[in-house]
Amino acid sequence: MRSYGAFSLNAIWFLIAVNILVFIFTLIRPEAIFILGLTPAYFLYQPWTIITNLFVHGGIGHIMCNMISLYFLGSFLLRLTGEKRFLIVYFLGGIVGNIFFIFYYKLLPGAYPVMGVGASGAIFALGGALAIMAPRVPVFIFFIPISTPLWLAIVIFLLISFIPAAGIAWQAHLGGLLLGLIVGYYFKRRKTYSRIYY
Repeated sequence: MRSYGAFSLNAIWFLIAVNILVFIFTLIRPEAIFILGLTPAYFLYQPWTIITNLFVHGGIGHIMCNMISLYFLGSFLLRLTGEKRFLIVYFLGGIVGNIFFIFYYKLLPGAYPVMGVGASGAIFALGGALAIMAPRVPVFIFFIPISTPLWLAIVIFLLISFIPAAGIAWQAHLGGLLLGLIVGYYFKRRKTYSRIYY
């Protein structure tokens, strides 16, 4: 079993800093959202948005929720796998989530142009990997007063994604989660992560 002992949160703080800076920039220049956000109908003309939309958020509540989740889930996964694997899971999860989002709206007959922004697909990938690697880790969900196993918390948040009135890109969440589950299973089978006791 590989051990990473001491670890640094530099990768996570970097991602958080970039997200905050982009958020501030889009507050100053709102039109930038149309250049950085992912619109499936225009993806072939703006292919960079499959990455840049991971750093764009739709409001203060959106970015706060995502950055808090990134910090807690990310720091745990980074401790288990190391910085390189953490970043691979994060960005692959975000890209796969975006691919799900693109295909859903591309294949939906008569779909109107819609834009997806946010790091949720990448964050669900972190949660999916952890749900396989450390499913019983107790976590707290802000609206539940008792601790919940991590795997159940991930399921709860995925189900919330499907609430129609919430305007959430459930396709990105589902795609990121599936990628995370696959990678988590791979890490667990290969035993390429350090053991955490809880």
